[in-house]
Amino acid sequence: MSRFLKEAFKSLSCYVPGEQFQDRKFIKLNTNESPYPPSPLVAARAMEAAKCLQLYSDPESAALRQAIAGLHQVKAENVIVSNGSDEVLNFAFLAFGDASHPFVFADITYGFYKVLCDVNDIPYVTVPLREDFTIRAEDYPDSGHIVLADPNAPTGIPMPAEEVEKIVQANPDRVVIVDEAYADFSESDCLSLALKYDNVLIVRTFSKSRSMAGARLGYAIGNEKLIVDLKLVKDSIDPYNVNLMTSAAGIAAIEENSYYMENCEKIIRTRRKTVKKLESMGFSVLPSGANFVFARHPGIGGEQLYRKLKDKGVLIRHFSSERIRDFNRITIGGEEQMDCFFNILDDCLNEL
Repeated sequence: MSRFLKEAFKSLSCYVPGEQFQDRKFIKLNTNESPYPPSPLVAARAMEAAKCLQLYSDPESAALRQAIAGLHQVKAENVIVSNGSDEVLNFAFLAFGDASHPFVFADITYGFYKVLCDVNDIPYVTVPLREDFTIRAEDYPDSGHIVLADPNAPTGIPMPAEEVEKIVQANPDRVVIVDEAYADFSESDCLSLALKYDNVLIVRTFSKSRSMAGARLGYAIGNEKLIVDLKLVKDSIDPYNVNLMTSAAGIAAIEENSYYMENCEKIIRTRRKTVKKLESMGFSVLPSGANFVFARHPGIGGEQLYRKLKDKGVLIRHFSSERIRDFNRITIGGEEQMDCFFNILDDCLNEL
């Protein structure tokens, strides 16, 4: 650190992403990426847009917002796009949080929420998950703006939409952000709440179900006035936040929606088979509505298993927090990847 870094930043605990290795090939089941490539049209449109990289992108992202609006049957005025969903979350934290308006989120959830509060000097309150790792509406009284990951991460457990609505109704003067990064792998979502209530913001990403993690594209849907608030922040930080190639790729991905939804169905089927296989090997697995599962083995520590698999060329995700340190998060890969994973896992279990 230099002597110029401001004092408040010297103690920051940054978000720690999943491991990315360039010098060794792994079976990579640790960052919830899609095992399927984007459609050929996405790559073609991105390359076509590259011919115009001497120009700035549209600061309104009008065509992309219209495409997203059409996909979800809302108005373009209900949509804002961003450089990954993390950016639109940051817009929301900046727009709505301050010393008098804290954020509230679960104690075990996406780690970026705490980081956003710390870096933006916003107080926060964490609410413990229930013993079964679920979120209940009665635990979220009117005490601050609320962020809910649904399905939650890293547990994968989805919330019933009616439970989310109870939280919204109990917090009429607070913004309720529902982070739906994995909604396309779940049986339900809360999109309708964003149109029914003026304090609900739904955040989504192209990284998981649309095979565009490397392109960085996210968006939010909400009441028009909420979107105006977020746009004010965006235009103050980076009016050209979505580049030409990503925008073109995003529109193409929406045009080929059936391709991506078929891939989601494949992942859901593989998830079901993965759960059954893990359970047959002695694991307990939490119910998942995401493209990953959260599992533990009664006789082997989570970190011990994670390290053993890593030594054998398989990456999964381990978290050291006290309540979940015996668990590991396993991304659902393609059929061939999962077959290799289970062969190696079987060897690990025998050795351990």
